[in-house]
Amino acid sequence: MTVRRARPDDVPVMVRLVRELATYEEAEHEVLMTEEQLSAALFGEAPALFGHVAVADGSEEVVGLALWFLNFSTWRGTHGIYLEDLYVSPAHRGTGLGRELLRTLAELCVEHGWSRLEWSVLDWNTPSIEFYRAAGAVPMDEWTVFRLTGEALDRFAGGRR
Repeated sequence: MTVRRARPDDVPVMVRLVRELATYEEAEHEVLMTEEQLSAALFGEAPALFGHVAVADGSEEVVGLALWFLNFSTWRGTHGIYLEDLYVSPAHRGTGLGRELLRTLAELCVEHGWSRLEWSVLDWNTPSIEFYRAAGAVPMDEWTVFRLTGEALDRFAGGRR
């Protein structure tokens, strides 16, 4: 199993994998990200997004990814990792690559003294939920995710008191 930091030449396949994930989540129409945007976010002047890729055994083919960024816990006083996307192509699931991607991020947290690794998962995604529970993750059942986007974001941003 090979997990490594993403490189600029990985960007096209990473965008394809993000689209595969969105298709799996029945939301492909919501993916607007371009290769240029991902490249700038990962490798621009001041990157705020980070990525790791999983490479199939015996090849250089990128078959999985983890895209993440730092967050901060005011209660713990330390950074943590927010995992935006974790995805392994269907043909390579069950090989340990997903676990190794997640383990690599946990290792980064421990190495840097960051206090947590967190992410969101769709309620209906039972295979992923079982995978995360097996890793020791616990759901944050008392929390609800809120999001402002699109017209609602524009409308709220333009509102004055």
